[in-house]
Amino acid sequence: MSGAARARKSLSAAAGLFAGPAAWIVNTELNYALAARACASGFPAVPIFSAVMLAFALAGGWLSWRAWRRAPSDHGPNGGAPHHLLAATGVLTSLLFACVILVHGAAGLVFDGCER
Repeated sequence: MSGAARARKSLSAAAGLFAGPAAWIVNTELNYALAARACASGFPAVPIFSAVMLAFALAGGWLSWRAWRRAPSDHGPNGGAPHHLLAATGVLTSLLFACVILVHGAAGLVFDGCER
């Protein structure tokens, strides 16, 4: 396997590790920035943007899941399966952050940003 193919395989396995937290960070920062504007305009920007970031986090988890399914099941002569571990951790991490983003979006449905 070439170095580029190995790097692609590792990146797709780790996609959930990067996409989930990145989506959460962007979602949290923009939720704080959009709350005041949502109050002024009446447009529910927080839940809509949370849905977009939820899709981004879940897409990273899907890439990690796909890499987990495609990784060979044999553990090799040294034992262990690093791609399995990396991909499974990516799936679980993206699901965790997707749940947090979902809660942020649900809060945006309950609160309109005008509470002070």
